[in-house]
Amino acid sequence: MEWPSASVPDREPDGEYWNERVETRSREQRREEVLEKLNHQVRYAYDNSEFYREFYSDVDADPRDISSFEEFEQLPVLTSEDIKAEQKAHPPFGRFLCIDEDDIARIYGTSGTTGRPKVFGVGEGDWDRIKSWHAQILYGVGLRPDDRVIIASPFIQYLGSWGALVGAERLGATTFPFGAGMEGQTAQAVHWIDDLQPDALYGTPSYAIYLGETAREEGFDPAEDFSFRLMFFSGEPGASVPATRRKIEEMYDCEVIDQGSMAEMTPWMSNSGCAHLENGMHVWEDIVHTELLDPDTEEPLELGNEGVPTYTHLGRTSQPMIRYWSGDISYWESAEESGCDCDRTYPVLPRGVYGRVDDMLVVRGKNVFPSQIEDRLFDLEAFGEEFRVVVDDQEALDSLDLVVEIADDADAGVEEYRKTVRTAIKSEIGLTPEVEVVEQGALERTQFKADRVTDRRQMEVGSNTA
Repeated sequence: MEWPSASVPDREPDGEYWNERVETRSREQRREEVLEKLNHQVRYAYDNSEFYREFYSDVDADPRDISSFEEFEQLPVLTSEDIKAEQKAHPPFGRFLCIDEDDIARIYGTSGTTGRPKVFGVGEGDWDRIKSWHAQILYGVGLRPDDRVIIASPFIQYLGSWGALVGAERLGATTFPFGAGMEGQTAQAVHWIDDLQPDALYGTPSYAIYLGETAREEGFDPAEDFSFRLMFFSGEPGASVPATRRKIEEMYDCEVIDQGSMAEMTPWMSNSGCAHLENGMHVWEDIVHTELLDPDTEEPLELGNEGVPTYTHLGRTSQPMIRYWSGDISYWESAEESGCDCDRTYPVLPRGVYGRVDDMLVVRGKNVFPSQIEDRLFDLEAFGEEFRVVVDDQEALDSLDLVVEIADDADAGVEEYRKTVRTAIKSEIGLTPEVEVVEQGALERTQFKADRVTDRRQMEVGSNTA
């Protein structure tokens, strides 16, 4: 086997697949190839990284000769905290860079909003492979070389925008890297979209809704006046939240595709919907090896279970991540169980990535994911398209409070709507929230990822331990 591969296989002309044999072969055949790639990747990291040699010093399996998945699963899980500590001790990239700094072609990073930002160095060969893998996956999404794509997310250190851009470019599509985040930019985007009539958009689901609201304020009907055929999203769960997905589909009369793993795991499109999957994402496990691990024991879980996606690069020479714990929560099932008509044989995350281990709210003993609340609210006819969740500690009992917009054209009155929200949320999570109703537009919109949850219990703990 050539490792890492020079490029992805050539695209087959005018078909459903980039490469039908690769995408529809049995999972057993695919896993044979994945194991061989894992062996190459782990050996490369061990040989070229002092960090990994130390990290694997107590492992019984030989990192230079991984001959089974059971041996691979003996390797310790790598966490975000491990990366931050390594990069703090050996700035800026850490000792898992594996290439000379002179050979770095691109540098990206995280925002650092939760502490020290992580730094990513990507070599030229890896960046070229990322372009090709993303092009292959976008072809499965339904993007074609004659399409025009607007990238409506920030072009900062955020890898999502850049990954979408280079994948669409490698596919041969015409790209408009418009960006997002500057004052007045969304209103400008509306008029650019009206002029250029792009076929596809990349961004976040919450921004697509904000863009649609802004278009209506500017006098446009997105479904009638724009020509979007599809929108592909990453960065937050909304595109696999059924009600949010329907909201965007109806707003623009287009297909909605969910995508995304983690910036550290670029090619991050290795989790992706397709032109046929009604909800969720295929796991392109021959591009990035994916496990679901038990949140408590870190033991691997078979298909049909909920756990934490944990990723391993299969062809990275610069800063490879091996058994990288995402901290996300998802459920996976077989391609057959998903019922997708595309006939790809990759496992499926039918609900996408719907939460994070550290974002799960435990309220009065019940596990609550914000995406559950989002799904029920977007299903309500009178919902005004934005909400906030506040969890607090009231007299030794946790309280769950919602601030919810009511649509300007709602038939229901405020009190009737408040009761409807309380009933809908209780039926979903088993808890009755206190609900404050505000007019549509009262809550701030986002041009990037939505931040809707405040847990004041954590704030109190933080202030007591400072």
